Amino acid sequence: MPESAHSALPPSVDTTPTAVVPLVDARPEGTRTLVTLQGELGLPVDDQVQKALREALTDSAEGVDLDLTGVEFCDCSTLNTLLTLREQALAQGKTVTVRSTGPAAGRLLALTGTLAMFTPTPAGGDGDRSLGVEVVQLRRAMQTRPVIDLARGVLMASFGLSPEQAWEVLVTASQHTNTKLHRLADDLVTAVQGDPLPDAVQRQVAAAVARVTAPDDA
Repeated sequence: MPESAHSALPPSVDTTPTAVVPLVDARPEGTRTLVTLQGELGLPVDDQVQKALREALTDSAEGVDLDLTGVEFCDCSTLNTLLTLREQALAQGKTVTVRSTGPAAGRLLALTGTLAMFTPTPAGGDGDRSLGVEVVQLRRAMQTRPVIDLARGVLMASFGLSPEQAWEVLVTASQHTNTKLHRLADDLVTAVQGDPLPDAVQRQVAAAVARVTAPDDA
C-alpha cells in the first residue's frame, strides 16, 4: 500500500510554523547607543527586545536613538514599551529619540500623538520647559493606552477579529475619519454602553472590518 504524503515525511521534519522573532541590533555611537529594530513587534513585545532596550539605555552615557525603519508591525504594546523606556531614561537624566521610522512605526507614533516625545530638542531651546512638556505628554499617552486596548477588545468580541485585525480597523477608521486614535477608541467603548457612534464613524469602522475579514483573493 503506498504511503500517504504525510507519512512519507522524514520523522525529523518539524512542520510546526515558527514565530517571527524581532531582530535587535545595538551599537555605540559616541555618548549614545543606536538601536535598530526589525520585524514584527506584536502583543506582547518579546521579553528579549525589552531587555535589549534596557541594556542599551544602561550602557549609554546620554541615551538611546531608535531606528524603526525595519519594523513591519507594531501596536499598543510596542508603544507602551517605548514609553516605559522613555520614562526610565528621564529618571536617569537621559533621552530616547526616534531617528527614523517605517510606515508601521510612523503611523503608530503619529496617531497616538507621541512622535514629539521622541524628537530631539533643538539646540538653544528651553530644556526645562521641554522636559516638562515631555513628562505631560508621557502621562497622557500612558493614560490613553487602556482605552485603546479596551476598544480593541470590543472589536475582537463584536466581529471575531484577531488583535492585529482589531488594531488595523482602529488605525484605518482613525485615518479615514480624521480622528485621534484614542478619541475613536473612547467612542467605541462608550458605544458599548448605549451611546451610538456617529454615522460617519460607523461607516468607516464597518468598511475597515469588511476589509480585514475579506478573503485574500477578494
